[in-house]
Amino acid sequence: MNVLVTGGNGFIGSHTCVELIEAGYDIIVVDNFSNSELENIANIEKITSKKICFYPIDMLDYNGLDRIFKENSISAVIHFAGLKAVGESVKKPLEYYENNITGTINVCKAMRENGCKCMVFSSSATVYGTSSKVPFVETLPTFATNPYGFTKVMIERILNDLCMADPDWSVMLLRYFNPIGAHESGMIGEKPKGIPNNLLPYISQVALGVLPYVSVYGDNYDTHDGTGVRDYIHVTDLAVGHIKAMEYLFSHKGSEAVNLGTGKGTSVLEIIQAYEKACGKTIPYKVEARRQGDVAVCYADTKKAKELLGWETKRGIEQMCRDSWRFTQKK
Repeated sequence: MNVLVTGGNGFIGSHTCVELIEAGYDIIVVDNFSNSELENIANIEKITSKKICFYPIDMLDYNGLDRIFKENSISAVIHFAGLKAVGESVKKPLEYYENNITGTINVCKAMRENGCKCMVFSSSATVYGTSSKVPFVETLPTFATNPYGFTKVMIERILNDLCMADPDWSVMLLRYFNPIGAHESGMIGEKPKGIPNNLLPYISQVALGVLPYVSVYGDNYDTHDGTGVRDYIHVTDLAVGHIKAMEYLFSHKGSEAVNLGTGKGTSVLEIIQAYEKACGKTIPYKVEARRQGDVAVCYADTKKAKELLGWETKRGIEQMCRDSWRFTQKK
């Protein structure tokens, strides 16, 4: 069975490709390298000992997407491709709305044109906006505080409307929380271009001595140590969740929104301490002012994922940091 993975060369996409291959699926990868490097494809092939069918095509190229479907018999799409930096989205809203929303519409049109109506969509806990009602459950209203988040909210609406209009569609909206870690081989992991936006890649750069310290945004939240609490999930657990979601769709029509997280919160300082233990170094940090829009606590209600998909996480924070450091040292 062929599965198309858009953005399959990126952080979460590459790990999902590995898990798909190891689960016996054939994959086709499409990526435009906007935030990834070609070596990821080679490393996926080394890990799995399997050659990958790869297309260097942008989502905004509808004809290119259509050609992929024409040249391959595709049963399902796992859709990761999209711009994802919150700060950049505030500065470049038009680029984010065009790329993420128009690109997704192009993918859906190509799917419809070629008789493929099964999609797992990479959504985000960002769609819960500034809600303070934790744990976040899927029935909460959706909202966002920045253009990136609003692209996720809008795409979820588009896909829900698509399923309402055509009952042959099967769509899973996976709202995941904070993916970190790396593949246990150390060959693939999170390697953003430029200065990292996410916490763990930033910590890893401090551990290497590339950056001087970690900025901790706020130490006066109503949490046990004053720093923000988030639900960190190992990227491999997350990848397995995508396969479970896709397999659920093979026998179910319509759309479902499902959280993928551990259901537990970990503070910024606890992450720094766990990374210090993993790398054997002190991680300097500096407390900065809170960022606008940040909430004190954010973690998932995971009951639906367990009941619907039979999925739950297996890896803890210490393993996430160990795997991240192993990848950091090798890259």
